[in-house]
Amino acid sequence: MSQINVTRSSMPEFDEYCEEIRELWESRWLTNSGVKHKKLQADLEDYLGVPHLTLFTNGHLALEYILEAMNFPKGSEIITTPFTFASTTHAITRSGFTPIFCDVNKEDFTIDVSKIESLITDRTVAILPVHVYGNICDTYEIDEIAKKHGLKVIYDAAHAFGVTVNGVSVACFGDASMFSFHATKVFNTVEGGALCYSDDSLVPILDSIKNFGLCGEDCTVAGGNAKMSEFHAAMGICNLRHVDGEIAKRKIAAERYFERLEGISGIKICTPAERVSSNYAYMPVVFDGYRYSRDEIREKLAEQGITARKYFYPATNEFSCYKNLNQINTGNTPIAKDLSEKVLTLPLYADLSVEDVDRICDIITKR
Repeated sequence: MSQINVTRSSMPEFDEYCEEIRELWESRWLTNSGVKHKKLQADLEDYLGVPHLTLFTNGHLALEYILEAMNFPKGSEIITTPFTFASTTHAITRSGFTPIFCDVNKEDFTIDVSKIESLITDRTVAILPVHVYGNICDTYEIDEIAKKHGLKVIYDAAHAFGVTVNGVSVACFGDASMFSFHATKVFNTVEGGALCYSDDSLVPILDSIKNFGLCGEDCTVAGGNAKMSEFHAAMGICNLRHVDGEIAKRKIAAERYFERLEGISGIKICTPAERVSSNYAYMPVVFDGYRYSRDEIREKLAEQGITARKYFYPATNEFSCYKNLNQINTGNTPIAKDLSEKVLTLPLYADLSVEDVDRICDIITKR
């Protein structure tokens, strides 16, 4: 039987990409905001419905740099969730801030808004929630809390490209949203990322920070290097043409999973909320009281050439790099810990056939 990986990158036809990059052999302009970079930026602003979008070499640096651009005092506290990829928490600590871990809710695994206010102190400057698996945080309640306490809201929207809530692009919420364009994401530029925001003043700051802090011949900040190349931008231009079709194909596979696994005792799946137009980024399944544990299911699938991923495991506040740092309170987050020990993301990508979904579900449900 053929191998089924947990994900498979979407790519345009080879000839389409070659045609897109042809002019680069004539111009030899390969980076530093060339024509492909500018076109992708404009195309994404239009697609996501945002006034400003800045491209980066990856989503992680985009997140670090927006924290720097906000000019928070070093040592400030940022409320976030540990049920996320390592990048979220690392971006906070590497930027000189302290993560304050808030637990998640059991329904969609996003930050539990009812617990945020109890974590706010006089050192809190921002909330950094995560749209998990494409499940969208309670953005309206978070906005109310932030306004009440004078906090910034920066979303880790790495999983949420193209998602809308009540018809509004998820990119429009908060003070900024970070998207990852890594090869495994619904929309990819091979490697890449972006920040979406509405504050005009952030445009020159972010453009400078990602280009060594240069402003003419001077450096106004000690910036880094996070520029997206023309080749990566060209891949994005091509993939954006097809992303709606790729999401539609993902939906077919996801709905087959829902049909096969929903209602089985001991198995919890997340179906999209009514208000949300999903991108079907991931297929998380929680095995809680099922006849097989998460790890046993993972092993059964692996024996048949099927890769599933313990994602996220462990919760980031369980990482040794944080548990051994006295200044970071790893917090009381039992739901995040429990989920991390029971969740398994099953294969899901645009080219995954219904027959392959059935093969996966047959293994899971076989007695």
